[in-house]
Amino acid sequence: MTKVKVCGLTREQDVHLCCELGVDFMGFIFHESSPRNADRDFVARASCPNAAKVGVFVRQSPDEIRDIMERCNLDFAQLHGGQSPDDCREVGADRVIKVLWPERYDSPAELQMEIDRFAPACAFLLFDAGSSGGGHGRTIDFTNLQQVEIKTNWFLAGGLDPNNVEPILQQEPTVLDINSGVESAPGIKDATKLQAVMGRIAAHKGKAS
Repeated sequence: MTKVKVCGLTREQDVHLCCELGVDFMGFIFHESSPRNADRDFVARASCPNAAKVGVFVRQSPDEIRDIMERCNLDFAQLHGGQSPDDCREVGADRVIKVLWPERYDSPAELQMEIDRFAPACAFLLFDAGSSGGGHGRTIDFTNLQQVEIKTNWFLAGGLDPNNVEPILQQEPTVLDINSGVESAPGIKDATKLQAVMGRIAAHKGKAS
């Protein structure tokens, strides 16, 4: 069954809400120019017994990423930059989530080549909307993604909110990655929106069981 990650967490109360609602992954962004950039001490304190902690990295080296992971008790590193498969292996293939943007590629064949190149070097792939970055509220274009074979576990991101999450579940990702669609402002999660999206995901799981 599809699991849930809530990304861009910056506040203790949002961590507690995610924990109460049964979120499976909590995401913390380590990118200073992002409005969702997380304080490292806050991330180190953040804890939920049943949720894995994910750090989102853009420009840091593998050494820096490993240091931050240790300091902040992170389970996974989500790599949003131009990292290579070797960089993924250096961080640790069993704890890397590598982001790909299907819209970057001119054809499904080109996307398939990139999937096949990275899949052995990471625990998960993550497919996001647009051609770079994240948290911009755009929904993903499935044109290329629906024509490739994904043999590994994967996250799906891109403008997910209470109004569009149910049809997106038909794509059967391993994990839904939710960020801007459950916010009142960047980094500030809206409890009503988050409760609504989790309720719709639970209802979909009920229909599928």
